[in-house]
Amino acid sequence: MDMSAAEVKRAASAQPASSSPSPTPAADPNGSEILVRCLQAEGVKYLWGYPGGAVLYIYDALYKQDTIQHVLVRHEQAAVHAADGYARATGDVGVALVTSGPGVTNAITGIATAYMDSIPMVIISGQVPTAAIGLDAFQECDTVGITRPVVKHNFLVKDVRDLALTLKKAFHIARTGRPGPVVVDIPKDVSLKTAPFHYPETVEMRSYNPVRKGHGGQIRKAVQLLLAARRPYIYTGGGVILGNASNELRQLVDLLGFPCTNTLMGLGAIAASDPRFLGMLGMHGTYEANMTMQHCDVLLAVGARFDDRVIGNPRHFASVERKIIHIDIDPSSISKRVRVDIPIVGDVKEVLVELIAQIKEAQARPDAAAVNAWWSQVNEWRKRACLDYKTSPDVIKPQAVVEKLWELTKDRDAYITSDVGQHQMWAAQYYRFEQPRRWINSGGLGTMGVGLPYAMGIKLAKPDADVFCITGEGSIQMCIQELSTCLQYKTPVKIVSLNNRYLGMVRQWQQLDYGGRYSHSYMDALPDFVKLAEAYGHVGLRVDRPGDVEGALKEAIRLKDRTVFLDIRTDPTENVWPMVQAGKGISEMLLGSEDL
Repeated sequence: MDMSAAEVKRAASAQPASSSPSPTPAADPNGSEILVRCLQAEGVKYLWGYPGGAVLYIYDALYKQDTIQHVLVRHEQAAVHAADGYARATGDVGVALVTSGPGVTNAITGIATAYMDSIPMVIISGQVPTAAIGLDAFQECDTVGITRPVVKHNFLVKDVRDLALTLKKAFHIARTGRPGPVVVDIPKDVSLKTAPFHYPETVEMRSYNPVRKGHGGQIRKAVQLLLAARRPYIYTGGGVILGNASNELRQLVDLLGFPCTNTLMGLGAIAASDPRFLGMLGMHGTYEANMTMQHCDVLLAVGARFDDRVIGNPRHFASVERKIIHIDIDPSSISKRVRVDIPIVGDVKEVLVELIAQIKEAQARPDAAAVNAWWSQVNEWRKRACLDYKTSPDVIKPQAVVEKLWELTKDRDAYITSDVGQHQMWAAQYYRFEQPRRWINSGGLGTMGVGLPYAMGIKLAKPDADVFCITGEGSIQMCIQELSTCLQYKTPVKIVSLNNRYLGMVRQWQQLDYGGRYSHSYMDALPDFVKLAEAYGHVGLRVDRPGDVEGALKEAIRLKDRTVFLDIRTDPTENVWPMVQAGKGISEMLLGSEDL
């Protein structure tokens, strides 16, 4: 029955007065929104990724916020590499986002690269809806199973209520202990379902509690051994860089006056200009660094793992008796390849602080006469000048390009990335790194194609720095499509391609070990890299003569706001020396073609 106007008025007046309507409860966020809030809580600034069906709700949530910049790469491998380069240069956790199926499998190379070099990363992957898992759904793959061998840990989130805590765990695991990549696999329905949001400030995991403090008794033993050494040596790896322990290492070297070497991954931990630094050691290390390693009587290894490229044949290395102190955050790395006498498990920075304190408190000091005699021997090895090379007025020597780049950038804020091969070794040998986190390359996995995406990631993090990618014509083509990303996101990096028309390191091995049978190591159909760079919207410069190298590098530096591709035609016959061949000991070096 219809009410009259008077009845409506009386009914309204009978209602209790209210100054404002009752607030509507805020809706719970969906899984995608929870993910974004978690990333914001972790202080994530950049996210590299590529969309696909399984992550579209996540991309919709990203569209609605403005604190995280998403960088659309052209291939998922490059997304992980770029996040990896960012992490290496800054020490922060790098974050990448890929879709299910081929998105994940394309990312595997990047994940494995980060895993081998212990880089803190979180990789978020989309997955088919939970009900479809295991049914061979479109773009389905077993992400947890596929990534398990190449991650520090991985998660499959089946309940949206577990998502925030899982992400907290992922970041905690990635950045603590021995760092590494962590994969979080999120089914599409989990990214849509809603749940209350709570991001914990801290997380405790009963099964994961890495040791930070070194054992005091072991450190005391190490001090006694170091102070009694007559032929001491300090050998450091990437763990010093990752552990931000460069200052402590330099204090220790200053305190003891012992010779010091870095692995490929540890360059910059001690300044290259320090007279106690003997250069890089290992397969392509300096003569003096390798000979000192082989003949020392006390070896202090810090954040290094005695891998095959460093010590060569373990039996040969063990043929000389020495005492070894090994400091590492990861107990599984100690005595893995070489038996050590004093293992110290702990954060390298904290252990070095305690080691320095105990040395200062000790009454004893190293035997000055013995150490001076040892330095005399080391300096005799130095006289071999193993990094000297023959210059030419007619052909560009790759070593000269790297040396000139160092001369032009040594007083600038510069970061150097590389791909993998001969150019990587020349960069390590001839660019003299004074600071940590300025040398970014793939050491453990040896991944071609990393240099350009590494440079992109660094340039976003360090927009005012000069970022150079030293590469070769083979490596650069593996992720060359990222030149498009450089244009879109205005990351003006400088590409120095040492173009020798060969897969140079493969050719070198074929020359030395395979009777000069150059099986598929020559590049028969190279693009015009200048035109290719221009097609992508960048500057391309070709350099054919030694006298033009300096001018081209200066022009690249001058064009601060442009990506510049330098196609430098180098000597195709040049080899990397010194070299330790497979199966040989580190003191059994080839120093040049005259040793063949």
